[in-house]
Amino acid sequence: MYTPLEKIGLICLSVIAFQIARTIIRLLYNNLIGPAMKRNVNLKEMGRWAVVTGATDGVGKAYAKALAKLGIDIILISRTKTKLEAVAAEIESQYHVNTKIIEADFSNDSHDAYHTIEKELFGMEIGILINNVGMSYPYPEYFLELPDRDKVYPQIIKCNISSVTNMTMMILPQMVERKKGVVVNVSSTAAIIPSPMLTIYGASKAFIEKFSKDLACEYGKRGIVIQCILPGYVATKMSKIKRSTWMAPTPDVFVEHALRSTGIQQQTTGYFPHTLMVGAINFMGCISPSFAQWVIVRTMETIRGRALNRCQR
Repeated sequence: MYTPLEKIGLICLSVIAFQIARTIIRLLYNNLIGPAMKRNVNLKEMGRWAVVTGATDGVGKAYAKALAKLGIDIILISRTKTKLEAVAAEIESQYHVNTKIIEADFSNDSHDAYHTIEKELFGMEIGILINNVGMSYPYPEYFLELPDRDKVYPQIIKCNISSVTNMTMMILPQMVERKKGVVVNVSSTAAIIPSPMLTIYGASKAFIEKFSKDLACEYGKRGIVIQCILPGYVATKMSKIKRSTWMAPTPDVFVEHALRSTGIQQQTTGYFPHTLMVGAINFMGCISPSFAQWVIVRTMETIRGRALNRCQR
């Protein structure tokens, strides 16, 4: 016979074992079993066109190329016409699909810009929306010390929050009418781990994470796939990482991995090493929240110091 204390201990061990087993099974299914069984959504069947915002660089351009490779026609939206034309020509030449470009600056949050986009998209069968456009700090900085913060912070909020909201309002109705479609909202690991010295950026990305989760609850039953991607560092101009590594992949590698999860995971980093990183930070936070915060602050201060030194040189 077990004593009451021993019974409680066995129950606790059973719960812990169950949670560990469930986590391992979920990881295996999400990253290996699900994609191998082709459980991810068939993007080609969603509709003729895919819309990609922030499509001329980094992750946005990689999404546009990956979808074009599947034979999907691409609508590229960004603020620089020459870059749009160059990416459109590259995609048409390489993948033999149709493209359409729309020039728009999401950081201004102009109603005229969204009116122009809506007018340009009228009558087009859009099956996929990639809300990728985003803006961050020029470098990590304390909230009150960022130069031009009165200008930068509103731009981040408009670009990261208003663009996702307005583009989804614009395109979701036709998906609901057809009872199929995919909306991918690109957030950031900054939304789910401590992000000191990137306060406004992290908060804006947390909006995207919450917005996506609740929208998926509302419209999943209507045949719409709403996915939130929360990447860590990717070797892009925005991250200022020039050389790719295992932990900071190229945009093409990142998107290749992320697309395997569409239809399998509603919320994911999109890239397994980034999932490991988030898990490690969360585990460290469970052991000692103050130590985890100290490590992250020290890391951000180091990045800030290097950026300031470059500016001085």
